Amino acid sequence: MEEKKGLSLGALTAAVVTSSIGSGVFTLTSSLASGAAPGPVLLAWIVVGFGIMMLAMSLNNLLLKQPESEGIQAYAQVGFGNFAGFVSGWGYWLSAWLGNVAFATVLMSSLGYFFPIFKGGQNIPSVIFASIVSWMLTFIVNRGVESAAAMNTIITICKLIPLFAFIVVGIFVFKGGIFTAHFWSNVASGVAGSSNLVEQFRSCLMIMMWVFVGVEGASMLSSRAQSKNDAGKATIIGIISLLVIYVLASVLPYGYLSQNELAKINQPAMLYIFQDMVGKWGGAFIGIGLIIAILGSWLSWTMLPADTTMLMAEEKMLPSSFGKKNKNGAPTFSLILTASLIQVFLVILLFSEEAYNFALSLCTAAIVVCYIFVGLYQIKFSLQNKDTKQLWIGIFAAAFQIIAIALAGLHYLMLVCIGYLPGIYFYYRAKKEYNLDGGKLTKSEIMWSIIIVMLAIISIVMTATGSIKI
Repeated sequence: MEEKKGLSLGALTAAVVTSSIGSGVFTLTSSLASGAAPGPVLLAWIVVGFGIMMLAMSLNNLLLKQPESEGIQAYAQVGFGNFAGFVSGWGYWLSAWLGNVAFATVLMSSLGYFFPIFKGGQNIPSVIFASIVSWMLTFIVNRGVESAAAMNTIITICKLIPLFAFIVVGIFVFKGGIFTAHFWSNVASGVAGSSNLVEQFRSCLMIMMWVFVGVEGASMLSSRAQSKNDAGKATIIGIISLLVIYVLASVLPYGYLSQNELAKINQPAMLYIFQDMVGKWGGAFIGIGLIIAILGSWLSWTMLPADTTMLMAEEKMLPSSFGKKNKNGAPTFSLILTASLIQVFLVILLFSEEAYNFALSLCTAAIVVCYIFVGLYQIKFSLQNKDTKQLWIGIFAAAFQIIAIALAGLHYLMLVCIGYLPGIYFYYRAKKEYNLDGGKLTKSEIMWSIIIVMLAIISIVMTATGSIKI
């Protein structure tokens, strides 16, 4: 009897969990505590967990029923046309390299624990070192070297062991009295934000959505499952597992230190909290694991934006130059363009009040565009196939993303529109190169381009006048 090939339910679930956990979980507590008490944080986790579950189930459904669609932008293109595919793909590309900027800030903050010159991760030495790392990783990927399975295993261990150690110790040092002292009210002196429950809830959304960025990659692994049933089960079990890990890692510290103390801790917060729990060795333990994990994730995310633009070039949504490969099979033009933009943003972060939160919010806002299209196509596809269950999953997935960005990240979405300006130019160049629609933008493409340009201009003006702070 022939052995059935593919990932088992256990292996697939593990892949979902490990491929989604990044640097964000190590910074969660301080970021959340700066705006919310433990009650609103738990409430936000329930809502965000449900919304992400609906997104993952939508991706899983579309992948299994339309396996020929390659890349997350394909759903927007198939469902709503080339320009929608471009908007989704370009947003995914923006998100991928903006995520690297967030990685850079956490990496330098982590190194600052061992080398005071990088303390805080937001100074000239930090920018110089992060720039060197960024260009070195670009050079490695351009040489055609990809992360090996052995390297991924090491990175996974470096992420999970410190994380589970933190959670176990956090359970033992947890004090109910501290946790419930200000359960619903954000009233601690010096803590930014409001005691208003809705405002506290809003302050959590972008931070929580950030730690789930990449969940679409986990869903894509469903194609390697032994059975379709296993794929669906692994998605659900994996998301629930992630939610449990994130909730424990972010909420347990509220029962160890006050919200005010947590909000004032330097990033990455887990490093300094664990040091306070167990002593100096604890900070080094978390720090070393985090540095290795970030470098591994950064390497993967250096390849991701280049792969995205390469797929878009193959679909004739970008000029052919984005898809050209060197002798090592790497898209040099796309890699250099991406590294150059990362370099610009690393310098901009010197002038940002909260560099890490700014970078993660932009990254999240950019990828929400792709997620909205996934939800909308899930709705359209389900209507066409008269699948009521999947229709409601799509409605919930799209509604969550739209409401969340409207509540918490509309100004970040406007800033992301600035990143679309060169993209619209490249999209126009592609239409001329491939002589699509007579080499011109259609009326609807012109209309949507004008809207994006207007939003970009408004956001530039609002940033210049201080209405939007970076």
